[in-house]
Amino acid sequence: MDVRYPPIEPYEQGMLDVGDGNRVYWEVCGNPGGKPALVVHGGPGSGCTDGVRRYFDPDRYRVVLFDQRGCGRSTPHAADPAADMRHNTTGHLLADMERLREHLGIERWLLFGGSWGSTLLLAYAERHPERVSQIVVNGVTTTRRSETDWLYRGVGRFFPEQWERFGAGVPETDRAGDLVAAYARLMEDPDRGVRERAANDWCAWEDAVLSQEPNGAPHPYGDRPPAARLALVRIASHYFAHGAWLEEGALLRDAGRLKGIPGVLFHGRLDLSSPLDTAWELSRGWPEAELVVIDDAGHQGSDAMRAQLLGALDRFGSLSD
Repeated sequence: MDVRYPPIEPYEQGMLDVGDGNRVYWEVCGNPGGKPALVVHGGPGSGCTDGVRRYFDPDRYRVVLFDQRGCGRSTPHAADPAADMRHNTTGHLLADMERLREHLGIERWLLFGGSWGSTLLLAYAERHPERVSQIVVNGVTTTRRSETDWLYRGVGRFFPEQWERFGAGVPETDRAGDLVAAYARLMEDPDRGVRERAANDWCAWEDAVLSQEPNGAPHPYGDRPPAARLALVRIASHYFAHGAWLEEGALLRDAGRLKGIPGVLFHGRLDLSSPLDTAWELSRGWPEAELVVIDDAGHQGSDAMRAQLLGALDRFGSLSD
């Protein structure tokens, strides 16, 4: 049963010039006088979806959504090989978020996101803690190289046939090395056919990792439109090949910078792609964070997780900043 609020449409939207030839799509929904909240989507490279608006009480919240550089409705789109990826890094995205906050005249906002979105919002909150009122995360990641290595190599022990196919998608000389970096190189190939095959192989692997979840869609990556797949894989491989431009373990090491910010971390016990230990480590370093483990959820969540997310946002929505 869907416990979320009814669908709503933005009352304001635009394209923010963030420099380097990039324009970032943004929209605002709910109550113009409500509590500000920022949705930080996953991927990296997925873009925001309409359904995420429904987690927020439209009478209580002023909900801001944006598509990160290169994906969704932002331009240029990473599916276009001419889009320059040199200006698409974690540092650029953090600056974009601050530029958007200033553009909208927001003093502080609640941060909401999961998967890659949790990495990005944690990096933002540790850099700008004075701008964050509360944090709600569903699916904790910090994009350590160890986490990336698990997702694109270690978890292959559960799916050896599918992992062999994933490895076979790169040149033979690259198969014993960094598969993510090899896919990143393929996504820069001038031949569209090469890029499309690489994107399809990457998405098939991602789908395999999520295939045992009892409450998820069967092909959440492979069923995306072709341009969305190309952008997702190009951006994701670009970020993961560079460790998201974060020092290994920095977000966990610096969790003390979140002191005083209330947070709730929701994580599925069945999440094979992002195992629970990262969420546990973060909760140990951030005393104000409550870790809630959802037993029937994986990376894609479940009805139980969605109900809990809604409850946390309703609770924070009743608080003044």
